[in-house]
Amino acid sequence: MNILITGGTGYIGYSLVHQLLENNEEINKIVIYDNLSSKKYDFFTAGELPTEKIKFVQGDLLDGRKLEKYLKDIHWVYHLAAKVTTPFADREAHFYDQINHWGTAQLVQSIERSDVKGVVYLSSASVYGDGAENADESYTPHPNSFYGISKYDGEQQVKRMGKRLKTFIIRSANIYGFNPAFRIDAVVNRFMFEAHFNRKISIHGSGEQMRSFIHIDKAAQTLARLVQDTVPTGTYNLGEHNLSVMDIAEAIKEVYPDLEMININHQMKMKNQSLAIPCRITELIPWTAKSLSEELSAFRASFSF
Repeated sequence: MNILITGGTGYIGYSLVHQLLENNEEINKIVIYDNLSSKKYDFFTAGELPTEKIKFVQGDLLDGRKLEKYLKDIHWVYHLAAKVTTPFADREAHFYDQINHWGTAQLVQSIERSDVKGVVYLSSASVYGDGAENADESYTPHPNSFYGISKYDGEQQVKRMGKRLKTFIIRSANIYGFNPAFRIDAVVNRFMFEAHFNRKISIHGSGEQMRSFIHIDKAAQTLARLVQDTVPTGTYNLGEHNLSVMDIAEAIKEVYPDLEMININHQMKMKNQSLAIPCRITELIPWTAKSLSEELSAFRASFSF
């Protein structure tokens, strides 16, 4: 089996590649297709990968000719590449639309001209919109951020291929946890960094705002299993916990008992969103059991000092 992963050098890509290599002996080649726009190079330096199976291609999603070249002999595509949400997302609407929507459209067009057998598109729970509570896959998406809108538009592009090849659309919760390519801007990861080195975290708003979360290892385990032909194709939510920001802070305080918590703009109304837990996919792909406390303790042990 040959696999191409767009955005494969990032946070999720790092763990996915290692999961694929560890648990699937049928994989002959993994092509990492990434434009390196994140300016992070941890994927290339954190441990060894089998050179006979891994190939890196620096390329852009909108470069259809290059995509088609490297899609030759590929059986499965994981589409992880995206412009991710930031505090400034609503100021950069055209970038989200160009990359997450039209970049996906270009990839789909290139796949349609190839012999690819299946696609896994990593979408986001953001497609359900702020205020969605306990949303399952039957919940009608109503994204109200430029990021969420662009990811939902990307979903529509991927669905075009559903009649001729296997397609999975995975609406992921917020991902947290350590790997060498981890994102410091993810709320749990940022809190852990600040708690470890400053013994102080800043909570914006009351801290009561709810979000859904899943650990990077469990997300990667789930994604890696999708190419093994045991799960019906379709759209799935992916999450394990519904937690408020204060819930997260209290869990981190168990790991760092001397932690100081500071509320900023306590009266500010923050947005809420949650998934129906447990998600349907966990019945089909069970992951390694590990509690939030165990995960945070393992994160603490990953710091160099």
